[in-house]
Amino acid sequence: MLPFLRQNLLYSLILVLAVSCKSYQLTDVKPVPAKEKTVENLYFSSAEDYVYKCQMDIYKNHVSGILIIKKLNETTHRVALTSDFGNKLIDFEISDQNFKLNYVLPDLDKKIVINFLKNDFQQLLKRQYPVSESFENENAAIYLSKIDNKSYYLFFNKDNNMLKQIIYTKNNREKIDFTFDAKKHIFADSLNLKHKDFKINIKLFQITETE
Repeated sequence: MLPFLRQNLLYSLILVLAVSCKSYQLTDVKPVPAKEKTVENLYFSSAEDYVYKCQMDIYKNHVSGILIIKKLNETTHRVALTSDFGNKLIDFEISDQNFKLNYVLPDLDKKIVINFLKNDFQQLLKRQYPVSESFENENAAIYLSKIDNKSYYLFFNKDNNMLKQIIYTKNNREKIDFTFDAKKHIFADSLNLKHKDFKINIKLFQITETE
């Protein structure tokens, strides 16, 4: 299965160059005065291990395993992915600015694969977002955070103030849609990461719960 993963990642990125993405725009929202200067994604903020069943769909290929995320300090997490049989596939440390690869299975030791994982997890584990603009719709408070040529739209449920979605854009093009299902601010029971410019989808499902 792993050679198929590597091969399809290559095909995916080739297709990205051939397919243009539509500019992202919020719809059915109204601007509101900014009440927050900064908002946070707290789902990976606990010192306890986060352990998830991981499912990756790359075109018609399916890869599954166990994903462990551990907060090392206020800026850095350690991420390890093993197969369903317990064999280590990849192990790395990551922050907004740094990436340290501790181990990678030879079949996955390709620049295209490493960059794909680095980018996705840097976006997923990002905690703080300075607020540029604020909006709302019937169900959510929405905060726009602009950082260089990147923009993040964070949707918080009005009923429980839980973060339910982050849309990451670059150069005003939608890149990744993160959706969360959670009962606690510091732990997402499930997560769906969907790329918009090629067919890669990652789903995480709770195995252990952080108190």
